[in-house]
Amino acid sequence: MTSVSGNFLLGLLLWPFLEYALHSWLGHVARGANAFSREHLKHHAVKDFFAPASKKALAGVPVFATSFLLCGLAAGWANGAALTFGFVVSYLFYEVTHRRAHVVPPRGPYSRWVRKNHFFHHFVSPESNHGVTSPLFDLAFATHRKPGVVRVPERFAMDWLIDSETGDVREEFRADYELRRSRIPRAEGAACRKEDLDAAYQGAAPAD
Repeated sequence: MTSVSGNFLLGLLLWPFLEYALHSWLGHVARGANAFSREHLKHHAVKDFFAPASKKALAGVPVFATSFLLCGLAAGWANGAALTFGFVVSYLFYEVTHRRAHVVPPRGPYSRWVRKNHFFHHFVSPESNHGVTSPLFDLAFATHRKPGVVRVPERFAMDWLIDSETGDVREEFRADYELRRSRIPRAEGAACRKEDLDAAYQGAAPAD
C-alpha cells in the first residue's frame, strides 16, 4: 500500500499481530526470561497489577519512532506518519480495552466477548487466547479456545463481577462466570504471593 489512507489502515492492522506476538511469545513462552515477560507474568499473579505507564512509554516510543523512520524512508514521510498514526491508534485502543476489561463491566456484545475471552486466558488456560482485542491470530496459530462458563478464583475476581451484598457473581453475569471459592481471603488477592508467581511462570492458572 502506497497511499496515505492505505498506510494508516496497515498501521491499524499491525498492532493485533504484535499484540499476539508480545503476549504469547515474549510474555508467556519466555517464562520470565526478559523484563516484559516478568511484568506480564506478575499481571497474571497479582490482582489488578498493570505495568507502569512509564515503562510502557519507554518501550513504545522507540518502536513507534522506528516504524515512522523505516516507512518514511521506504515510502515517504507522509506514508510513514500515516502508518505510525494507525499503529498508535490501534495500540491505544488495546490499552484502553484491556484495562477496562479488568475494571469496568461489559456494556455490549463486543465488550462481553473481550472479558470472557481474556479471563478464560487468565483463570482457565494461560496458554490460550492471547489476543485481547481480536481472536484473529489465536485462530491463525491454533491457540484459540472457546470459553464456556469461566470459573474465576474468588480472590482474583474483578470488582465489577461481585455483588457486594452477597459476595457472589452478580446476577447479570452468571451465564458467563462462576466463582471458585478461595482458601485465601478475597482481601488478600492483591498480595504478590510466591505460589501465584510460580504458577504464572509455569504457564498455569492461579490456584484457588
